[in-house]
Amino acid sequence: MADLNTDVRYIKGIGEQKAKALGKLGIFTLRDLISYFPRAYEDRTTLRPISALIPGETACVQAMVAAPPTLSRIRRGLELVKLRAVDETGAVDITYFNQAYLKNSLKMGQTYVFCGRVEGTLLHRTMTNPVAEPEGRRERTGRIVPIYPLTAGVSQLLLIRAVRQGLDACAGKLSEFLPEEVCRENGLCPIGCAYENVHFPASQEALEEARRRLVFEELFLLALGLSGLRSRRQSLLVTPCRPVDMEPFYRALPFSLTGAQRRCVEEALADMCSGRPMNRLCQGDVGSGKTMVAAACVYFTVQNGAQAALMAPTEILAEQHYRSLSPLLESLGIRCVLLTGSVKGKARQSILEQLSDGTAHFVIGTHALISGDVAYKDLGLVVTDEQHRFGVAQRAALSSKGRSPHILVMSATPIPRTLALIIYGDLDVSVIDELPPGRQKIDTFAVGTGYRERIYAFLRKEIAQGHQAYIVCPQVSENEEMPDDRKAVTEYAQMLQQEVFPDLRIAFIHGKMKPKEKEAVMSGFTSGKTDILVSTTVIEVGVDVPNATVMAVENADRFGLSQLHQLRGRVGRGSAKSYCVLIADPKTEEARQRLRVIAKTSDGFRIAEEDLRLRGPGDFFGQRQHGLPSLKIADLSCDMALLLKAQAAAEELLRADPELTRHGAVKRRVQELFTQNADTLN
Repeated sequence: MADLNTDVRYIKGIGEQKAKALGKLGIFTLRDLISYFPRAYEDRTTLRPISALIPGETACVQAMVAAPPTLSRIRRGLELVKLRAVDETGAVDITYFNQAYLKNSLKMGQTYVFCGRVEGTLLHRTMTNPVAEPEGRRERTGRIVPIYPLTAGVSQLLLIRAVRQGLDACAGKLSEFLPEEVCRENGLCPIGCAYENVHFPASQEALEEARRRLVFEELFLLALGLSGLRSRRQSLLVTPCRPVDMEPFYRALPFSLTGAQRRCVEEALADMCSGRPMNRLCQGDVGSGKTMVAAACVYFTVQNGAQAALMAPTEILAEQHYRSLSPLLESLGIRCVLLTGSVKGKARQSILEQLSDGTAHFVIGTHALISGDVAYKDLGLVVTDEQHRFGVAQRAALSSKGRSPHILVMSATPIPRTLALIIYGDLDVSVIDELPPGRQKIDTFAVGTGYRERIYAFLRKEIAQGHQAYIVCPQVSENEEMPDDRKAVTEYAQMLQQEVFPDLRIAFIHGKMKPKEKEAVMSGFTSGKTDILVSTTVIEVGVDVPNATVMAVENADRFGLSQLHQLRGRVGRGSAKSYCVLIADPKTEEARQRLRVIAKTSDGFRIAEEDLRLRGPGDFFGQRQHGLPSLKIADLSCDMALLLKAQAAAEELLRADPELTRHGAVKRRVQELFTQNADTLN
């Protein structure tokens, strides 16, 4: 008797090999299978006569195979099956590539439904590799058909059949766990109906209802779990820090903090004096001065007799923080050390000893800070820079080096507040919403590739005036199964040096280089030994070269708005006028709109709102959506209204039952969600 935990191997037609392939998709049990939701749907309910097929459109046609299909072997690895299908209104010629078995399975005189893209002309219509199904079968035609993400060894038909069997086997096992009043007040359909119609919708309306129920459920569980994280944190008690006179710190600064920076410092210090561990996100636009807020917290911590650590995502950024913070803090009697993977041997041993005996008050570094052999005398504050690049496991590993240390998270990725409540649900949020005086406005231009010669001339003019420039490309080399028109860093840098700027000093940097190579390239650029740095987005975060005045981004339409805004923030950091040039020939209206937005505004929060609207939350975090739980069906860009309803329902339930003792099934589902997402959830 199958249940939700039954292994998928026991489904008819699966077996060991296919189960292994399904495992790559995270499908191991019947529950995994029915929770593997389609990424899209195709409405294949309407059949058209052949005479109504329009080249360029995707359509379904019911037609009879008019003659035996023919098989041609063009060359090794290329086989074609060709056939002609007819109805009362005309004929369509159909070709299949490398599907020789169809020669015998598609029979002359039988009628099939063919679904695919129509090609050719109105006088001679063709289709290539359409879905073909005998009339009346209705597995992949004659209905709204689910389209699933696939992997090698798993086809759409395999998944459709497996999910159908899984749903049939689990029909009576999907017990309703949402409280009755939550379903009633939010108009949610029953759970069994939702799973059936999200995979095999009876109609467009049924699909909407099913999706709404499952999205609400996912966001509701997420909101409950994040509330649990927050309340657990608030129940922890630590020795409160004593108030400290901060004037010596403020006097040591070469400039005055902005009102927003002061406010963020005060909020953080109040947390540290509260008797509970601080868990605060300091969020500010590029160049808003988050590092000085962190420095104030470090000073406060050390004055309270404890140590502080700052963890950065890259060695380049860690070294930059060390160069900017150590002179300031050392002048205030705070011993600073730098610990990265590059620090080896006696130098590393010396730093470890200073941390364990308390001689070093403040350490800046990378993941090296959480290595097993690193021990602290009394770690009181953990600062993580660009939090979305760290999973919870890394943050927890650093925190475990002390006794519930205070945590300050810095992020230069402006995130709409509603989304921040989900991503950083267990953190208090401080926002630096003003830039320090003197920060340059960066003039931004979106231009087509036809302007490239003029851009090169502009770069030459800026460099002649003693400035430097970045050119950013989307990938490392052109053999990574990417279209050839993508600019590759290594080849592009070589072309610039040989053909465009033979007299200038050009270097390149990308994420696949060894740390020492990257360090050498960046230090050459920072010290002015390089005129143009060709880079991937490895320079997106934190790199500070005040003499760089031009940021040119190739194929800018391939980047999201928030990423473009981060890249633009690498210039305008000195006193000279700075520029950002976005080079692209966008193919879609959405891409054109993104470029218009970035050229028009420099407000990071407004850009973030637009990015969320246009692309969804993934872009804030790159490909893996770092920091976000891996939501299976909710899309935070489209489901904001439902998110707010789910949060309100979660808060209401927690007011009535704070420990969920009367809602055991809900509690179990929350625990499951957070166990599955332990590595990515903040």
